[in-house]
Amino acid sequence: MIKDIIDANNNVTVGAKEIEILKEHFPACFRNGSFDIERLKEYLKDKIHVTEEGYELRFLGKNYARLLASLDTTTVIVPDAEHNNLPENKDSKNIYISGDNLDALKHLLKSYAGSIKCIYIDPPYNTGSDDFVYTDSFNFTVEELASKLSISEEQASRVLDLTRRGSATHSAWLMFMLPRLLLARDLLSKDGVIFISIDDNEQSNLKLLCDEVFGEENLIGSFPRITKRGGKSSDVIAQNHDYLFIYSKGAAPLLYPLEHNDAGFKYKDSHFEQRGYYKLNQTLDYDSLQYSSSLDYPIIMDGETFYPGGSEEDYIDRQKGNHNRADWCWRWSKDKFKFGLDNDFIVLKRTRNGSRIYTKTYQKAFIEDGDKGYFIDYGDRTKSVSTLELTENIYSNDNATKDVAQTIGKKIFDYTKPISLIMFALDLCVRNDDIVLDFFSGSGTTGESVMRWNAETRNTVRYILVQIPEQVKENTSAQKAGYKTIDEIGQARIKLAVNKLRKENPMFHGDLGFKHFTLQEPTNQSIEKMERFEPQTMFGDKTLVDEFGVPTILTTWLVRDGYGLTPDVKTLNIEGYELYYMDKHLYVINPHLSNAVVASLLDRYQSDAGFNPQNIVIYGYALSWGELQGLKDSLRVIRDGEKNMRINFDIRY
Repeated sequence: MIKDIIDANNNVTVGAKEIEILKEHFPACFRNGSFDIERLKEYLKDKIHVTEEGYELRFLGKNYARLLASLDTTTVIVPDAEHNNLPENKDSKNIYISGDNLDALKHLLKSYAGSIKCIYIDPPYNTGSDDFVYTDSFNFTVEELASKLSISEEQASRVLDLTRRGSATHSAWLMFMLPRLLLARDLLSKDGVIFISIDDNEQSNLKLLCDEVFGEENLIGSFPRITKRGGKSSDVIAQNHDYLFIYSKGAAPLLYPLEHNDAGFKYKDSHFEQRGYYKLNQTLDYDSLQYSSSLDYPIIMDGETFYPGGSEEDYIDRQKGNHNRADWCWRWSKDKFKFGLDNDFIVLKRTRNGSRIYTKTYQKAFIEDGDKGYFIDYGDRTKSVSTLELTENIYSNDNATKDVAQTIGKKIFDYTKPISLIMFALDLCVRNDDIVLDFFSGSGTTGESVMRWNAETRNTVRYILVQIPEQVKENTSAQKAGYKTIDEIGQARIKLAVNKLRKENPMFHGDLGFKHFTLQEPTNQSIEKMERFEPQTMFGDKTLVDEFGVPTILTTWLVRDGYGLTPDVKTLNIEGYELYYMDKHLYVINPHLSNAVVASLLDRYQSDAGFNPQNIVIYGYALSWGELQGLKDSLRVIRDGEKNMRINFDIRY
C-alpha cells in the first residue's frame, strides 16, 4: 500500500512513461541502453514531416512539474460513512472528494483513465489578489532532486526554493498547472473535451501549455466571456471579460450542435405538432447569389407572375446573357419550389410596396433531396457555435452571483462561475451516462449545473468534484455563516440546490445525491511503523489496520484496482471473519485470520461454481507470518487442483 508506493516513487524518473511507450511500439530503436533517433525518423518519414526546428514553453521547474505528475500519491481515500449511507446518497454515482486535486487525479486515474467525457476547471488566475501561491511540496533534498532530474544542484536549489517560499510567479503557476493538465489529459476519453476558464494574467501562458499537453491542433476554440457590463468610473479601460479555452483529447471530439431557437421562431400553422414554430426571414430570391439560368424562372401564384428581383424587363435581359456573376435568381430549383409549395413551405406576402415570396424556416422540419426526389426530414434545428457566444450577459459574473445567492447566500464565495456557462459546456459535449470532472470545484457550480441539466434534459450524466479543504478567511461572510473550509461550502451548496431542484421539478427522480470522500496523508508515526515492519514477524501489526480503518483501506484499493469510488462490493462473513469480494478480487484486510476461516474459504472455492476471485489481495500488516503462509498453502491446493484455477497473491504493505 503506502510503503510499496514510497519504494516505487524512489525509482521514478522524468520521462519513464514516455520511454516505456517507445519501447512498446518501437523496440528496434533501443539497443544496449541507447535510443536510435535516426531509426525512429526512418519509421516516421513517409507518414509525417519530422522537423529539426521548433519552439517550446520554457519555465523554471518544468521538469520538476513533469516529475510530480509521474509520482504516485501516498494519500488514502477515507469514505464519509455517515453521509454516504444516507438514503439519498447510498446509491448515488456522483462523487465529491475533499483533498488536494493533484492527489485526487492520481487516484482517479487508476479507475477512470480514458473515461471522463468532459472536464471543466476554473483554476486560480494568478492575479495577485486571488491568493494563489505554489503549495505542492514533496520534501526532496537538493541532492535527490538533482539526481532525479539530471540537473545541477544549483538548478535543483532554485526549483526547491520556488516550491518552499509559496511563490506566485508565472513559473510557479505553470509548475502548478502542468502536472494537473497532464493527468487530466489521461483521464479524458478519446472523444473527450476540457474547458478551462482564465483571464489575461495567464491566458497566453496557458495557451502555450495546453498546446504542449493536448496538441496545438486540438484547440477547439478560445471564447471571450463577459464578466460584467460596467467598470469603475475611474478606469480608463474596464476589464470586462475573461476567456474559456476548449481543447479536445484527440482529433475526433464528440460534440453536439446546439439547438437553434432564436426569437424569430414565433409563427404557428397547422403543422405545428410535427414541425414546431416557423419564421419568415428569407425571401426566395436574392441578388447576391452566384447567378444560374436554371434558377432564373417565372413563378405563377394566385394568378400573378413573379420574377427574381420583381422585374420582368430585367428577367428578359438576364435571359439574353446580360447578367453579373452574382445576380437575381431564386434560391430553389423548379422541382424544389413545387415540392415546397405542395407541402406548405411557401408564403406569399403582400404589402403596400408589393408582393414577395418567402420560405418558411421551421424549427424541426427540413426539405432534403434524396435518391427518389425531395422529402421532409424531421429533427431539431441546430446552429454553429460562435466564439462570441459567451459575450451574452447571461454568462456574466452577475448571474453567477445570483446563482449562489439562491442557495448558500450572497458574499459567501468569491470568483464563482455562472450555471449558464457550465450548461453551455454540457450542451456541447455530454449525453446519457457521461462523466463530468471539475477538480477546482470551489462553490460547487459544476455539481449544481449537472443536476439541473439532467433535470431539464432527462439525461443521467454524473459528476466528480474535487476541492482542497482550504480554510476560509477570518471574519468573512463564509466564516460568519459557520463554514470552516471551502469544500464545506461546495457540499452545502449542492445539498441546498437539491432541495430547490426537488421543489422546481417534482417529477424528476434522477440522481440528486453524492458520495463524499476525503484524502488523508499517513502520519509520520504510521510511516515509521511501516518502515520498521518485518514481513517474517510472528505477529502482524493490528495498529496499522486500526490507524487507517478497514473502510479506508478497502476504498483505496478498490480505486487502485479499477473499480472506482461507487462499486457494489460484497462483504463475505465466513466464520465471523469479514472478507470483501469484488469481481476478480478478494480482499483480506482484517487481522486474526483463523484456520477455520481459511478452511471455509477453501470449501467456498470448491463448492460454489460462481465464486472464483482470481486475485487475493492481502493487507500484509494484518496477518502474522503463519496466517499468511497458511492462506497461501491452502489456496495453492485449489490453484493446482482439478479445476486448475488461476489465483494470484498480492500482498500490499
